[in-house]
Formats: sequence, structure tokens, C-alpha cells
Amino acid sequence: MRTLLKFWLALLCLLPLVGDAADAFPTQQTFAGQALNLNGKGIRTKAFFNLYTAGLYVQEKSTDAAVILAANQPTAMRLEITSGMITSEKMEAAVREGFKQSSSDPALQPGIEQLITVFKEAIKEGDVYDFVYTPAKVVIIKNGKPSATIAGNDFKQALFGIWLGENPVQASLKKALLGR
Repeated sequence: MRTLLKFWLALLCLLPLVGDAADAFPTQQTFAGQALNLNGKGIRTKAFFNLYTAGLYVQEKSTDAAVILAANQPTAMRLEITSGMITSEKMEAAVREGFKQSSSDPALQPGIEQLITVFKEAIKEGDVYDFVYTPAKVVIIKNGKPSATIAGNDFKQALFGIWLGENPVQASLKKALLGR
């Protein structure tokens, strides 16, 4: 019983650190030559574990997910991996599930497969993924190096819909990305 109590007390002591991890996102960031503003930031958690921090960058801040998803203007999502629990296999499964929740359009499948190839390379704590949309294409950048380019505003909407759509991966993360 004492061991369990000590565990929970230690866990509670770590909670203030949860907010600090996402504070590393600058309020303005340049992606593909375009200065974008931080719309919101948050932490993706699962079973009390922080998996990654995420930051959504847009030209004009908005709390309306539908407006951000529909906009055909530069937008970026940055993910900073904060857990060694994320593996290529787990990321592939998460991406497939995320797209299943975000869009049922079978035409997106080639783009999804192309995105998944980016995650085939080993994923480790500290890796940074940027998903940068410039009208007509999404560029995926891992640790500062372009890894893939996928055409289409429809792909952008489905990809960003993983976090901002009607069935987001985590409701509290969606709320944070929208600056609420």
C-alpha cells in the first residue's frame, strides 16, 4: 500500500512538468519560407504517458477547426516526439486509424502509404516532424530534412483532420491546438 501511495505522489509531482514540454514552441516559425503564427500547442497523451508535443501554425489565428481545415493557405503541424514508446509500427497503426477517423475517401490511400514510408525509418525520442502545407501540397520534414511531398488540399484536410477533425485523436489536444 505504501509503495502504491509513493508511486501516485511521485506521479503528481511530475504533473507540473507536463505543461512545460509544450512551451518550447516559438510563437512564430518559418516553414517553407512562410512565417506562420502558433495557433495552439498541446501534448498527446495515452494512458498517462506523454507521446509527443504538437504545435499548429497558421497565417491567421482561429479557434474554428473547420476554417483551418478548409483554408487553402500555408499551415503547419509540428510534432516533437517525447516518448521512446513510439515505434514505427505504432506510428503506422496510429496514422491508419487517424485517417480512418478523419476521412473515408479511398483516393487518399496513395498519399497515406507515402506518408507511412516516412515513418518506416526508426523513430526516437527527440525526433521532430513538420507537416507543412503550401497550397497544393504537403511536405513532410523529419528533423529538418524533407522526407516526402504529397499533393492535394484534400490530403491536407484529412491529415490535419487527424488532430482537428470531427473525431480527433484526442479531444483535449484539439482544444489546445485551437488555442482554447
